[in-house]
Amino acid sequence: MNARADEEYRSLRATIKDRGTARVWVFVVGLAAWGGLLVSVWRPDRPAWGVLVALLVLAGTFEGVLSLHTGVERVGRYLQVFHEARDPGWEHHVMHLGRAGAPAFGGDALFTPLFLPAIALTFVAGATSSPAPAELIVLAGVHMAAFGRVLDARRRSAAQRDADLRAFERLRSTGD
Repeated sequence: MNARADEEYRSLRATIKDRGTARVWVFVVGLAAWGGLLVSVWRPDRPAWGVLVALLVLAGTFEGVLSLHTGVERVGRYLQVFHEARDPGWEHHVMHLGRAGAPAFGGDALFTPLFLPAIALTFVAGATSSPAPAELIVLAGVHMAAFGRVLDARRRSAAQRDADLRAFERLRSTGD
């Protein structure tokens, strides 16, 4: 490996580490902000739509976590194709470990098991504020859309490694 490639490799590994750490902190801080907002806006005597502010913070938190995770995975595939092609390392082995069906004891990288109940809890808070039927329908629709977004992102994320790997391999083979 030449000096430029060595520096790129080290820089990108540091990027993975930093973004991985940031992803956890975005989740923790975002969830704390969501919880604080939900408690502050929910009251049985207040309009039900107030919980949408908390849902917006929760959705923004999820999008931040997703963006960081997607970037980390993409950098990992780049390293796998352009830096580990001749000498397989971490990225190569971890991808094959996942394909081999190794149990994911580390949890869900997108925190899906925590985002989904948080969305449901936000809906329940709004629904217990005695909304009019039309408000309840809107609340349910918005919360179902958020639920669907999280599930769709999880599904797409599961296919991302293979898709990015193929894309980077095509780039390498064409010389672009």
